[in-house]
Amino acid sequence: MADIKDPENTILMETTKGNVTIELFPDLAPGHVGRIKELAREGAYDGVVFHRVIDGFMAQTGDVKFGKSGGSSFNPGRAGMGGSDKPDLKAEFSNMNHARGTCSMARSQNPNSANSQFFICFEDAGFLNRQYTVWGQVIEGMENVDKIKRGEPVQDPDKIVSMKVAADVK
Repeated sequence: MADIKDPENTILMETTKGNVTIELFPDLAPGHVGRIKELAREGAYDGVVFHRVIDGFMAQTGDVKFGKSGGSSFNPGRAGMGGSDKPDLKAEFSNMNHARGTCSMARSQNPNSANSQFFICFEDAGFLNRQYTVWGQVIEGMENVDKIKRGEPVQDPDKIVSMKVAADVK
């Protein structure tokens, strides 16, 4: 089991490939960490597919509108084009490196367009530094992220079974 220093700032994510523990960085990206925790606490990420998974780069998920399997708006063809009903977030770019296991927000061309989608880096992706908001780091279970089915889009994709804030798990 991962050494969880701060349960309020740790995400426990169960995927179809196994469990992943993510340490959050509230000092680095307070708005984005707040959003991730808010959506996790609402159960918004539960059932959301990994819609864009590029070998050697990253696994993207978090489209709580079109990517939530079993949801009323689920549409595999549109997964990756939606977000939550909450307002987009202002960028919180930093000098944190997009290393293996880094969790960062996806966005459109507009730097202030992150909403609910995020990605986890398979390998170092330093070319993304200072252009995307880093909000966390996988501290356990990266081997399970590595098993996520690849594709753009992914056929019969893996998904987040549940995503919770560790402080809420009894």
